[in-house]
Amino acid sequence: MSTCSSVSRDFDEPVSGTAATAKTWLLIEQPGPWGAKALTSSHLDPALGRALEAAAKDTGVRIALIRRPGRHADRRMPAARRVYVAHVVPGNVWLHSASASDPGQLLGLDFPSLGRGDHQTFDTLLGGRPHDGDPLALVCTNGKRDRCCALLGRPLAAELATSGVDDVWEVTHLGGHRFSPTVLVLPYGYAYGRAEAHSLKEVLHGAREGRIVVEGCRGSSAWERPGQVAELAVRTRMGEHTAEALSVVRTVGSASRWEVTVAHTDRRRWQVEVAQGAGLPARPESCGTSVLGSPARMDVVAVREVRMAAALAG
Repeated sequence: MSTCSSVSRDFDEPVSGTAATAKTWLLIEQPGPWGAKALTSSHLDPALGRALEAAAKDTGVRIALIRRPGRHADRRMPAARRVYVAHVVPGNVWLHSASASDPGQLLGLDFPSLGRGDHQTFDTLLGGRPHDGDPLALVCTNGKRDRCCALLGRPLAAELATSGVDDVWEVTHLGGHRFSPTVLVLPYGYAYGRAEAHSLKEVLHGAREGRIVVEGCRGSSAWERPGQVAELAVRTRMGEHTAEALSVVRTVGSASRWEVTVAHTDRRRWQVEVAQGAGLPARPESCGTSVLGSPARMDVVAVREVRMAAALAG
């Protein structure tokens, strides 16, 4: 059976530069079935889902629903649901958790402040505290978005959970279902595609130690797509694995070519030239459509280290 993910794999489509973008993630526990637009088509009150979407719009906050792996059809909601919020911009990375008996409380959050990396309202409103467990492994399993997420994501989430990996959750949507199984790892916000249990365990082990595994990485959600591929290119070239060592500090260009400046905490800088091309030959970009498309791909044209004097002059 041909699926969008098998076609993408057959064409060896690169995963770099394909992560969903969000500076802050708000994750709300919601067992039971999910529709294609889960915030408004699940057992969460759809009016509340619409209000949360409106509150988060243009703030840098992305909201997703999560549930524990396993059977989930019409599971009853626990008295208190788990809520996480994570800010993933290097230099101010954090992951806080809380319990909420009434999800309507979340409308009291200051979404613009959360998007800027301030967790005060989350802590004050919900009694949030820094997450003291292992990194979160969020596996996209929403088959209503694309069947690949269910066919490939659910077995991965179940295998991780049964093998003793803590803090594994199913999540509603991470984008790029043709790269299923797709996984987001928090607190650092790096996404992975075509994930397998053994490689993901290495990713999670690295995240516990503050290291980023580049193999299979789609990019950091902190950056737009040109920045994602540029940052990963510098990591690969320099062998840099420290989680918060690199930041995208400048992106200039058009819709098809960019010059991205990547900065290291030790003050080194690189200019990365990124070009957008089309994935060929044309293929279905989703199992939910028969229309053939040419998905955009990001290619690194050049990586050049910038000497300090030149960087300061610029």
